[in-house]
Amino acid sequence: MGLISLIWGIVALLWMLLAFIPLLGWGNWFLIPFATVGAIIAAIGLLFTHAGKHGRARTGLLLNGIVIVVGVIRLSLGGGIV
Repeated sequence: MGLISLIWGIVALLWMLLAFIPLLGWGNWFLIPFATVGAIIAAIGLLFTHAGKHGRARTGLLLNGIVIVVGVIRLSLGGGIV
């Protein structure tokens, strides 16, 4: 689960960078739910792995959390979330 959430977070981060291009900000509407699913996968990974093997799941959770926060801020600045 940790590796899946880490890869999911990297894909979401790359998608976020693409959504920074002008006129592609609408991609944030799809990015936020995508990253939320990745964060849920990471949380499940944290629950079901041993304490010594939480590194990938924590990193995936952090990446997906950053993507969600930046996506919401980007939408609010652009007027997408009023």
